[in-house]
Amino acid sequence: MVPTIRPATQGDLTGITALLLRDAEQRRSADPLLWRLPADAPARIAKAVDAALGKGLWHVAEREGRIVGVMHAMMVAVPPIYDGGAGHPGLFLDDCVTSADALPGTADSLLVAAETALRAAGAPSLVASCPAAGPLRPLYESHGYVPVTLYMAKHRFGRDALPKAVKPAGPEDVPAIVTLSAAHRRSLAGLRPRFWYIHPDADSRFDAWMRRSLTFADRDMFVAGVTGVVRGYIIAQPCSRLLMPIAHEVAGLGVIDDFYDEDFADIAAVANDGSSGAALLAAAESAFARRGVDSTLVVCPAAWSSKVSLLERNGYRLAKLWMAKQQDV
Repeated sequence: MVPTIRPATQGDLTGITALLLRDAEQRRSADPLLWRLPADAPARIAKAVDAALGKGLWHVAEREGRIVGVMHAMMVAVPPIYDGGAGHPGLFLDDCVTSADALPGTADSLLVAAETALRAAGAPSLVASCPAAGPLRPLYESHGYVPVTLYMAKHRFGRDALPKAVKPAGPEDVPAIVTLSAAHRRSLAGLRPRFWYIHPDADSRFDAWMRRSLTFADRDMFVAGVTGVVRGYIIAQPCSRLLMPIAHEVAGLGVIDDFYDEDFADIAAVANDGSSGAALLAAAESAFARRGVDSTLVVCPAAWSSKVSLLERNGYRLAKLWMAKQQDV
């Protein structure tokens, strides 16, 4: 019998929970430090799905009265430094899975139905989040998605002393950070594929965000440089719920998104042996360790070869990625 593809309802909660739990257990077996499961995982998954069913786009595949597939999507907010004038992209989250006995083509049918729903909701572009390993990446590739953003993971940090030429950022460093961020954004604008577009007021918006970030107690900001010349910056902060599947814990996980250094200003090659960028990473890792955070993800454009290389040299490995529909980028 061909599966029925339809929007999910509250009555599908038990079937969706079972699928997401099995998927989470398989993910955890590949990296238990990154993909952490709470002891009461089934109850937490059911509660999270129950709350989320009315907030996102959920589709299920039903066969002979059983849920054999689920796909979770949403419209994602555009960050303030980017231009949201064209609308909010549609994002497929990691909470997408089919059962072992689902008929061939079930995942494809779910994806097409969800793409159609996102387009109808006004999404100008489509992006998919998925682990680096597993069936989702080849599914998206077969439908024309290509890597756009890498999430590089590392575990177990030491509480080392702050490296030389690195210091905690202060308000006096914000103008230099904004200047470096502008250079960062100019490089990003030349990369393909892309789905974010720079806001014309990005500098002033980023300045305001950096000054506000300095007041947050849940993160650490550092700059690198000597004799008052700032050549790089990094922010170590808690991992966003958006970046982890519903089943997994975010407590104890960090994320590094705002990270730039002149060592990887050249997209193609690392300069100065990457020592300044490595020092910033070491400072962020030590800050995480002091906060009891023992795993982190670093956000990196897929096409930024020098930054990817610097991260790999310092022990980071690809854990998950965002992929963009080629016709949209």
